[in-house]
Amino acid sequence: MTFGEQPAYLRVAGDLRRKIVDGSLPPHARLPSQARIREEYGVSDTVALEARKVLMAEGLVEGRSGSGTYVREQPVPRRVARSGYRTGGVSTPFRQEQADSGARGTWDSSSEQADAPADIAKRLGIEPGERVMRTRYVYRDAGEAMMLSTSWEPLTVTGRTPVMLPEEGPLGGAGVVDRMAAIDVIVDNVVEEVGARPGLAEESVQLGGVPGHVVLVIGRTYFASGRAVETADVIVPADRYRLAYHLPVR
Repeated sequence: MTFGEQPAYLRVAGDLRRKIVDGSLPPHARLPSQARIREEYGVSDTVALEARKVLMAEGLVEGRSGSGTYVREQPVPRRVARSGYRTGGVSTPFRQEQADSGARGTWDSSSEQADAPADIAKRLGIEPGERVMRTRYVYRDAGEAMMLSTSWEPLTVTGRTPVMLPEEGPLGGAGVVDRMAAIDVIVDNVVEEVGARPGLAEESVQLGGVPGHVVLVIGRTYFASGRAVETADVIVPADRYRLAYHLPVR
């Protein structure tokens, strides 16, 4: 095989990837051994090993102790709806979107007071170290963890009010918009920034994925008259979910 200018290990990985995608190497099939790759492609052991590493890093194959390397079954991506932040009821966007799609979502949460890290303080427009209420969520669909979220709210806004704890009190579990309205803070703008990065080990444990696989990160901030009143990072596995935005034309 002529490899041209592209590194040989990438050409080998590309050909094996094509076979996985077109079904020549179906899910659960054993990947050709290093010796077989070396013979079939006329490359060195080093090239064969690096090609296998590429496929493993891409999540296309997985190693099984004492057995070999096998093609992973790829999940069919499901949609996670991101729609308008509606008012008029005690419901978070997650609850609203689950209701819209007919899904049955559940979640766990825990809240605690904390010092705002520098990056979060910048997003909230406060000084690093100022006290915030930090709430961590694990969202599930049909029992499967589908999304993680960490929310920060400045205690200068919610401290010593009935909505200080997002999941407790008279408006526990309500959305940010409705909770803030209850203390006369009117949310009038929401900004979301979407990025991607390798998943952290602890995130992968919670989401049932593989450390290093790409996750989507939604950085969301609610504003009231230009002041940030809540910011959150929402983590979604990129190989299992797609974000679908429904934005009304005004």
